[in-house]
Amino acid sequence: MYGDPRTIRRILNELGDTWAVVGLSANERRAAHGVADVLQRFGKRIVPVHPKAETVHGEPGYPSLDAIPFPVDVVDVFVNSELAGGIADEAVAVGAKAVWFQLGVVDEGAWDRVRDAGLDMVMDRCPAIEIPRSG
Repeated sequence: MYGDPRTIRRILNELGDTWAVVGLSANERRAAHGVADVLQRFGKRIVPVHPKAETVHGEPGYPSLDAIPFPVDVVDVFVNSELAGGIADEAVAVGAKAVWFQLGVVDEGAWDRVRDAGLDMVMDRCPAIEIPRSG
């Protein structure tokens, strides 16, 4: 339900290539760091979003979604489930086209709010796993 193959393909192939990666820092041991690298290798522009606003993979970071001075297409969320819903609401507010919650991140209320706002959403999936399958 939270990872419909058509929705996954649409997010990865049709909705745009600018991905805000919330929780991405320069810490190479964190999953977000590796996933962002895969996204870049598949042609996505990554935008690190972290309170430290660090440059990661050559891209300048921002402390929050609303600090990004250009549109983002997809918001990829690497925070725990308790915080993820607030990030999803911010994604809607900044005009993102889709929200992607990483493996283990689930918030059914956020799912409903994001979908009701007309955005595509995937939960409990990883784009680094899905993107090679998407064609």
